[in-house]
Amino acid sequence: MPFVIYVLGLGIFAQGTSEFMLSGVLPSVAHDLDVPLSSAGLLVSAFAVGMFTGAPLLGLATLKMPRRAALIGFQLVFIAAHVAAALIPDFGFLLVMRVVSAMAYAGFWAVASVAAVSLVDAAKRGRAISVVVSGLSVATIIGVPAGTLLAQHAGWQAAFWAVATLTALSAVALLVVLPGGRDTTAAQPRLGTELRSLRAPRLWVAYATTALSVAANFAIFAYLGALLEDVTGISDGLIPLVLGLYGVGALAGLTVGGRNADRAPFTVLLAGMGSFAVVAVVLAVTASSAWAAIPLVVLLGAAEFSVTPAVNARVFAILGETRTLGGAVNIAAFNVGIAAAPIVSGLVIDTGLGLAGTAWIGAAFAVTAMGSTLLDRHLTRRRQAQTVTPGAGLLTAVPDPQQATAAAH
Repeated sequence: MPFVIYVLGLGIFAQGTSEFMLSGVLPSVAHDLDVPLSSAGLLVSAFAVGMFTGAPLLGLATLKMPRRAALIGFQLVFIAAHVAAALIPDFGFLLVMRVVSAMAYAGFWAVASVAAVSLVDAAKRGRAISVVVSGLSVATIIGVPAGTLLAQHAGWQAAFWAVATLTALSAVALLVVLPGGRDTTAAQPRLGTELRSLRAPRLWVAYATTALSVAANFAIFAYLGALLEDVTGISDGLIPLVLGLYGVGALAGLTVGGRNADRAPFTVLLAGMGSFAVVAVVLAVTASSAWAAIPLVVLLGAAEFSVTPAVNARVFAILGETRTLGGAVNIAAFNVGIAAAPIVSGLVIDTGLGLAGTAWIGAAFAVTAMGSTLLDRHLTRRRQAQTVTPGAGLLTAVPDPQQATAAAH
């Protein structure tokens, strides 16, 4: 695997830390800026909005730019937004900076995904994506607890400064290892071609799988700290440690999923979401027991992140070479799941199911994701059967990239 792909993962780690650490930083922000905790929670929604809108818009805006210039530019905007937020302690301004930084992060993620799959052959795309996305799991293991501790002992601004510094270091590393200029050996993306690539119905089924698989996770993860404290009875001082264990499970899942996503994406998706649904149901029933809940949290992380390389591999396999805008839309699909799932779970919490009910919602999303995966597999097999070319009086099937093995799994 090219070293630059690991550097892209470092960039995702730096910026992803800002996304995930906010749950631990919110109490400090609310106290320091004298706003209710519920109002401070708008910072999470603002980041999701920025991610959702930023990925496709900035994917289009940078379509003709060299990838290194786009990636470094996004990181510089992200750094500036965090520095400005730390220097100007105003909640309204902080809200705007969260949107700006999220848009920059979304642009970086979209271009980094395309860059990663472009640097390896088709048989290694899922593994390349798993390396890049592993930055998120490392963020949950290291970045989130560290950011929470900084906010508790040195103020939330210290956490923002730390993220800005780490992002600057990753930008310098990327500037060194990623070649500049354009790849003259590859066809340059054209807007019309990129837009036409979005017409494929099975692409939108793959996007639905992306959104549903992420929704399954965030239906539970968004309230996991509260679930562990209020239902399981774990002290608030130990919750960052348990969330770190979730990250350990996520890293293990990424490793396994990344090795198999290209060879058998449908198998990975069905097994991963099926496992997630089972674990979520068990968690819903046994949430009051710490002995059960803690290992189940680890398994949730492993099951969820095992499918991440596969959902990306499916999208890029369908897109082929027209992957810039389509890849950005996939990032937007991720954030549809992130934004929608906590809302649905929030409605359930107010019922008799309480916080444990979020696990039932996560299981329901996972089962639905299995349904969209089965539909994707059906459409892929049908397309493979219908795509033929004449030769020597015979009709010979011409599968898409990845489809010959994918259709069998």
